[in-house]
Amino acid sequence: MMVWISFFVIVFIILALDLGVFNKTPHIISTKEATKWTIIWVTLSFLFSGVIYWIYANDYISNPDELKPLAASIKFITGYLIELSLSVDNIFVIAIIFSAFKIPQKYQHRVLFWGILGAIVFRGLMIFFGVLLIHKFFWATYLFGFFLIFTAMKMLFTNGEEKFEPKKSFVYKSLKKLIPISNHIDKEHFFVKRRHITAATPLFVALVVIEVMDVVFAIDSVPAILAITSDPFLVFSSNIFAILGLRSMYFFLANMLEKFSYLEYSLIAILSFVGLKMLLHELIDIPEWGSLVFIAVALLSGIIVSLRMNKGEDSERNI
Repeated sequence: MMVWISFFVIVFIILALDLGVFNKTPHIISTKEATKWTIIWVTLSFLFSGVIYWIYANDYISNPDELKPLAASIKFITGYLIELSLSVDNIFVIAIIFSAFKIPQKYQHRVLFWGILGAIVFRGLMIFFGVLLIHKFFWATYLFGFFLIFTAMKMLFTNGEEKFEPKKSFVYKSLKKLIPISNHIDKEHFFVKRRHITAATPLFVALVVIEVMDVVFAIDSVPAILAITSDPFLVFSSNIFAILGLRSMYFFLANMLEKFSYLEYSLIAILSFVGLKMLLHELIDIPEWGSLVFIAVALLSGIIVSLRMNKGEDSERNI
């Protein structure tokens, strides 16, 4: 229990420093700043795998799967990479939401900050029930496996044809029926008072839509990491580190998403792999390092191919 409490305290301190110190004044996050924080978050995440090793080596936390320290560290890194890779689609949707509601760049960080708080709660609940299902019902593993493969095939054959339109979404229409919505942005405020009526600003609307979309994406990502491990602490901590780094990654990648167009195929490969891993877990025992290598190679391949193909297209345009 102490490990869980300590982890939550550390996350709370990080978030408090983020909003109260590093981003106290709303400002536009430059590419340089976003790059710096992306590197910091990725580095911290990999360093935390060492903390995982220490925790499991000293039996400071319950170990339901009886994992060895090295296996626990590898599973954490693998889960983190899965969550990070699946965040790419999330980043694309966030960019569409901010554009649809015309959220100024200097207030986008504030929206994402509060979105992360909600994501921590919702992800925690989904992980809790996901682990509970897998431990209580043997068929849940197969259900998650089929769902992941279905998602991968859907991504492959739709090929980005479905366009998300925030203002036409069910979430926006429902919110509009519940509370008055103002088109006026009042600095970083989520609500504004006009003629004795309190109305939600576009910042709050964007926050709610982002929150709901994160839950939708978690329906894919949580089962994906459960294919790697059903250890609650490993699943939750890897999710949280990926979520904490999502903001800086958004500002780093938001203007370069088109350059990584082939990364979609990496995500399809990863979802297919973890889905098959769940379906065939009784027939094939894939070692921890095997899953890590496959996911790392899939991600790197998608990045390299995207950069090379875009470089080739740029060269053709200049001819």
